Amino acid sequence: MATAATARDRKPRDDEIDVYGLTHPGKVRGTNQDHFLIGSLRKHMDVLLTSLSSVSVVPKDHERLAFLAMVADGVGGTAGGEEASRLAVEAITEYVAHATHCYYASDPADQEAFARALEAAVHQVHADILRRRAGDPEREHMATTLTLWIGVWPRAYLVHVGDSRCYLLREGRLIQLSRDQTLAQDLVDRGVFRPSEAARTPLANVLSSALGGPETAPVVTAMQQDWSDVGLLCSDGLTKHVSDERIRERLIFMTSSRSACEGLLQDALDAGGTDNITVVVGRAVRKD
Repeated sequence: MATAATARDRKPRDDEIDVYGLTHPGKVRGTNQDHFLIGSLRKHMDVLLTSLSSVSVVPKDHERLAFLAMVADGVGGTAGGEEASRLAVEAITEYVAHATHCYYASDPADQEAFARALEAAVHQVHADILRRRAGDPEREHMATTLTLWIGVWPRAYLVHVGDSRCYLLREGRLIQLSRDQTLAQDLVDRGVFRPSEAARTPLANVLSSALGGPETAPVVTAMQQDWSDVGLLCSDGLTKHVSDERIRERLIFMTSSRSACEGLLQDALDAGGTDNITVVVGRAVRKD
């Protein structure tokens, strides 16, 4: 029994991770302001200067420290939206890499310290965007959402700002892990709107929190990972047109992460494709 438990709890190998992502401008918008990134963070060393005649820069330790995926959606139609989402993805990758190395250099059990480091990274990106747009009228309203999944097995962390969503399929149940940071959702939480009403109001498209916006309120959620989990990150270009039930169906019957992404994209396009569409799907597939 101990052997079985150990095998189940071990970290997935690189060849056991099935992940894919794509982005599409949709059928209406002329530009794509979405960006996404999928990455694997490892221990590494760059040799800058040495007295040795030759040295390999490839580290002996190829162990994966963390796996990350993120989606950023530039605030729709505003000047600088694409730049804001690109800056968020680039900057958060650098900050998270630093935070993850610090995490492994200290006590791995200190989840709260790592969560605080992730939140600090998001606030730093927010400040970077504010500095970038200062004094430039064309960038005055540049802002972006950010939804980041970072796995440091067996734990995972979700970092969320805005309304790009994170879903988890676990034991056949589709769970929306993120909360839409919109004025409509705020009113739902206060009991003013029913969820079905909120989806139809223009306030559903007004962010109450964004990187570069008047207010940014990052939420960091920690959880345990399981081999059977399937994760999905997406911009609202998908969820405007594709229901949670359809997303669940696609993930349950997926043959690969790529097929799930392509199927969901086609669903959104067939339903109108009125916004940029970005989808990232990931899962672990046992090979032993």
